[in-house]
Amino acid sequence: MAVTDEAIEKIKEMIVSGRLRPGDRLPKEADLAAQLGLSRNSLREAVRALSLIRVLHVRQGDGTYVTSLEPRLLLDALSFVVDVHHDSTVLEFFEVRRFLEPQAVALATTRIGAAEVTELRAHLGLVTAESSAEELVANDLEFHRRIAEASGNSVLCSLLESLSGPTMRGRIWRGLTQEHAWERTHAEHRAILDAIADRQPDVAKAWAAVHVAGVEQWLRRALPTR
Repeated sequence: MAVTDEAIEKIKEMIVSGRLRPGDRLPKEADLAAQLGLSRNSLREAVRALSLIRVLHVRQGDGTYVTSLEPRLLLDALSFVVDVHHDSTVLEFFEVRRFLEPQAVALATTRIGAAEVTELRAHLGLVTAESSAEELVANDLEFHRRIAEASGNSVLCSLLESLSGPTMRGRIWRGLTQEHAWERTHAEHRAILDAIADRQPDVAKAWAAVHVAGVEQWLRRALPTR
């Protein structure tokens, strides 16, 4: 194992074991290096690496702290990886979304409140035949974000949000090039919401799978001739 990797593992073990908790300040560099049996250089590289993935936060003139370790924060690195992939790789992200989104919808069906359902209906009512492509996409993204949030699972919600970049590009492309795509999307959104309102998780899950798979299937046919 490389020296820097060993240093990362030792800091990670401190966090996992509870010796360092979210918001805690790390001991001074010299003290921590001695405590872990590391050189100050390898410790410094480990801190730099863990800062990049938002596990640690270096405050100039103050010290190094463990971040909140919230899923949304830690998944920022995944979001970057997602955003820099293009073309056929986006299909793999759609596959992951197809696995995750129906589960989020099923959970939301059992946990969402009546007021949230009413708000979602009002949200879907904001789009009309005269809505611009930008408005339609924004409405689409917000609909899925609210349902993921209603699942009550912050990790699942963050994972789905991290996938929104490339899948959004695919959805826009489909909406601009496939006839009646936006009408179909809106109808599927209403079907998902109706199943959620009726507390039918299996039906809502099935509609969500159809909804995501529809875009994925269209993209699979469209990409080779792009």
